[in-house]
Amino acid sequence: MSSTRPNAFYAQSGGVTAVINASAAGVIETARQNPDRIGTVYAGKNGIIGALTEELIDTSQESAQTIAALRSTPAGAFGSCRYKLKSLEQNRREYERLIGVFKAHGIGYFFYNGGGDSADTCFKVSQLSQSLGYPLQAIHVPKTIDNDLPLTDCCPGFGSVAKYVAVSVLEASLDVRSMAATSTKVFVMEVMGRHAGWIAAAGGLVAQQDIPVVILFPEIAFDKDKFLARVDALVKQHGYCSVVVSEGCHHPDGTFLAEQGMRDAFGHAQLGGAAPVVAQVVKEGLGYKFHWAVADYLQRAARHIVSATDVQQAYALGRRAVELALEGKNAVMPTIERISNEPYEWRIGSAPLEKVANVEKTMPRGFISGDGFGITDACRSYLLPLIEGEDYPAYRGGLPVYATLRSQLIPRKLAPFELA
Repeated sequence: MSSTRPNAFYAQSGGVTAVINASAAGVIETARQNPDRIGTVYAGKNGIIGALTEELIDTSQESAQTIAALRSTPAGAFGSCRYKLKSLEQNRREYERLIGVFKAHGIGYFFYNGGGDSADTCFKVSQLSQSLGYPLQAIHVPKTIDNDLPLTDCCPGFGSVAKYVAVSVLEASLDVRSMAATSTKVFVMEVMGRHAGWIAAAGGLVAQQDIPVVILFPEIAFDKDKFLARVDALVKQHGYCSVVVSEGCHHPDGTFLAEQGMRDAFGHAQLGGAAPVVAQVVKEGLGYKFHWAVADYLQRAARHIVSATDVQQAYALGRRAVELALEGKNAVMPTIERISNEPYEWRIGSAPLEKVANVEKTMPRGFISGDGFGITDACRSYLLPLIEGEDYPAYRGGLPVYATLRSQLIPRKLAPFELA
């Protein structure tokens, strides 16, 4: 590997967001602005799997216009994956394979764009590279719609999902209100959030417009009787009610309302179906006519209605990740630090990965109302700046125009590798 111009490897991990490609653009454009320090930026095809299988996309084959267009393109442009590397003790061969691929292709910078599990992987790779004496700087680029990474005020991807949820709950609630006299009286919307209720909390922003809403948080055990009493009271007062339920809402014994009895690649319980469960509780307990919806991929894929704040922060963190690497930093994550709410001001800091990996940030109790079904003024002050502003993509023929990559792979240098 050249001592003056090491190459870089960038990969996207886990569930994608509407702004993860903005971080990719920040990484790639900043690297291109430092040609004397960084050679080629390779991207992993389908995330970290691309490194293990030596499927590396040559981003130098993409035009400056295409890379710039990533800023307004949703999903993971290079492909992502849910593939968690086990501990170094359990599966050292995969980590050694990563280092082997990096060494074969002169990679000295590792930028891993993801959530808590990818922060853990990034940290372990940095540890192993040091133990093997291989010069590698591993920088984690934060991303997660769940907003549950520690040591950062917010996570790229969350602000846009929060905006989507707030707008959707507002518009659906107005629809229900118009029909409530003779038809549907309760609308239930399920949103993502396994253990942290940040996304569900965004639905509470509609209360500012006198919309009756009940929120079911993962942080608050589901109490059927209290829930029905609250819904009934709101319907009698307003004629209708909306319910926002997090997929991680659970019973007092810890079992999820939406648990399907299956596990994903990370060993997490496979969730989905809290909305129909809650809707059925309403029907059986109160007899009200209902409709329910599951936002699912729509909430994280909706680039057409992203938060401008979110886009700016996603790009800035990608850019700062490269700057940190050029400053000689290793095993760190750039973070968002809030300076003030009104006016909203923020800056970028950094945090050591050893304090980020495997730590989950849930909603503070002070952000949840006393009855457990709404948000407080403090939560509202936290959320509102994160959904502020619009950053619409270009449109052609009535549809958004998104970047299309060539995704040209470089030739392999190593023997094939079987994933564990």
